[in-house]
Amino acid sequence: QGSAGALAGLLLHLVFLSTSWGMQIWMTFVAGFVMGSHLPRHTFGFIQRQLFPYYFHIVSACAFFNLTLFAMYHPSELLSFAPLQIIAFFICVAASVLNTQWFGQVTSDIVADMHLVERSHGLGQEVGLFTRQSHRQLCASNTSYRQLTRQFTLYHALSSLCNLCCIACNGLSLYYVAARLPAL
Repeated sequence: QGSAGALAGLLLHLVFLSTSWGMQIWMTFVAGFVMGSHLPRHTFGFIQRQLFPYYFHIVSACAFFNLTLFAMYHPSELLSFAPLQIIAFFICVAASVLNTQWFGQVTSDIVADMHLVERSHGLGQEVGLFTRQSHRQLCASNTSYRQLTRQFTLYHALSSLCNLCCIACNGLSLYYVAARLPAL
């Protein structure tokens, strides 16, 4: 019965870990670039603002469950790098909660404010991530928009850093589990 519980815990751990990592890879390296390259900028921003709260909450929940399940069910006598795993899971929980509770929400709010200013100047329907000429002109002529752009750059960078940190921690954890599958 004890080994059945440990096996169930390991299975749940792998489900949460692979779900989170797969979703992170998809959202970060596929969906964002595809949508950003093929949708009008405001449509892209609207979709991102709707998706990100769900994404950040799911990543946070998976990170918490991964930490909890790893601590509860992994046989410590078989895992020589368990402290490294626990640290990676703690970092992932902290980074994902920061994104969920702060960086992601602030970034979304700033994007909404930027969209209002852009819309008032007839901008936002351009397709592609790199349609910058009209936005540079708006930054040069509108100090509040320039400030919003600076805030967006800061918070988006912090959110991206947290997201990449979670991807790295989950990638390390997947590597760690895969390398030890024969021992489990």
